[in-house]
Amino acid sequence: MMTEAADQVLGRVKWFDPSKGFGFILADEGGPDILLHANVLRNFGQSSVADGARIRVRVQMTQRGAQATEVLEILPPDTEGTPPLEDLVEGDVDIAALPMEPARVKWFDKSKGFGFANVFGRPEDVFVHVEVLRRSGLADLAPGEAVCLRVVAGKRGRMAAQVLSWETALREGSAA
Repeated sequence: MMTEAADQVLGRVKWFDPSKGFGFILADEGGPDILLHANVLRNFGQSSVADGARIRVRVQMTQRGAQATEVLEILPPDTEGTPPLEDLVEGDVDIAALPMEPARVKWFDKSKGFGFANVFGRPEDVFVHVEVLRRSGLADLAPGEAVCLRVVAGKRGRMAAQVLSWETALREGSAA
């Protein structure tokens, strides 16, 4: 039996597996793990979310336990104390000031730790490192997925400094 009103909960992603289609959230105030289904995440415009990411959701209690019904906000995991990426250190770039470039994922292999995307209207590939993906609040990318990239010139060519889901980029762009 479900409660009538969904409560808003702030927490942290315990884990999320896109291939299984679900994961769990730990609420800041404690309590049982909250199920996060892939469809609820997709309704927010993302196909994955990084472990450790901060997340605000609406939650309902069901016979099977607490379940997220709507994602309201996702913030990337805390990266304090982790070393900066080598290619991003040299320029001390203000990533948020970089333009968002619309792109499609060419391929991404989480086990290899990298992949490539193609920016609309540009011939060269953009390198996407798994750590940049994680720091952007994402865990995985699917071939053909629409994203927006903030790109820097790396030692071996253009590389993503930030990856945003298409819907997140649209929300951020309309807020500017």
